[in-house]
Amino acid sequence: MTSAALLQLLADVERGAVTPQAAAERLATLPFEDIGHTRVDHHRSLRTGLPEVIFAAGKTPEQTTQIFSSLAADGVDVLTTRADAITAEAVLATHPAAIYNQVARTIALRQSTSSAAIPQGHIAVVCAGTSDIPVAEEAAITAETFGAHVTRLYDVGVAGLHRLLAVRSDLGSAHAVVVCAGMEGALPSVVGGLVGVPVIAVPTSVGYGASFAGAAALLGMLNSCSPNVSVVNIDNGFGAAYTAVLIARASAR
Repeated sequence: MTSAALLQLLADVERGAVTPQAAAERLATLPFEDIGHTRVDHHRSLRTGLPEVIFAAGKTPEQTTQIFSSLAADGVDVLTTRADAITAEAVLATHPAAIYNQVARTIALRQSTSSAAIPQGHIAVVCAGTSDIPVAEEAAITAETFGAHVTRLYDVGVAGLHRLLAVRSDLGSAHAVVVCAGMEGALPSVVGGLVGVPVIAVPTSVGYGASFAGAAALLGMLNSCSPNVSVVNIDNGFGAAYTAVLIARASAR
């Protein structure tokens, strides 16, 4: 339940449109709902401004669908990450309005009202090469699901620096920038030197043997000389975007 939904429910009770008993039933699942295999956190939107997100890896399609349904019933925007095609098929059979992005491996259901759907801040999602797009798309879909305006700037790695400089104006208008890169992971440092906003670096598991499945990029980003660069875990486009959304919302106020 979002803060806006809670305030609306209280207002409906005050003017007699909803009975106290009905309101109590609506609030019965707060702060969480125990559905057997999972305790679904319906209170998270009230605490953090963003609802709980479903990490589908390791869950059965049935479990993911049940969690998805529990969150959807609360009226919030619902996001599932790391979902395979079988899981997506199960969720969409129950929630046909949801959208599966096969590249990002996300399932998203937007339920925001038209007023709440106005973009809250601008995030640029940047990736070094085409091979980094799955991680970048996870970030982009996450940010869009939670109400940010997203600009995608893909395949602008440092091996062809002119490509990045060509989109400098797009970078400059963002409240936060998510940068996904594998190999040596140099791109976030360069982007950090071009913008005056937080840069969230995402090392990707892209590269040959000595990249150590993203560890080389991770270490390179942690050692960035650009002081506005922070780093999340390898391939964690979701975590980067979640933080960027919070930054963008605060900056856009």
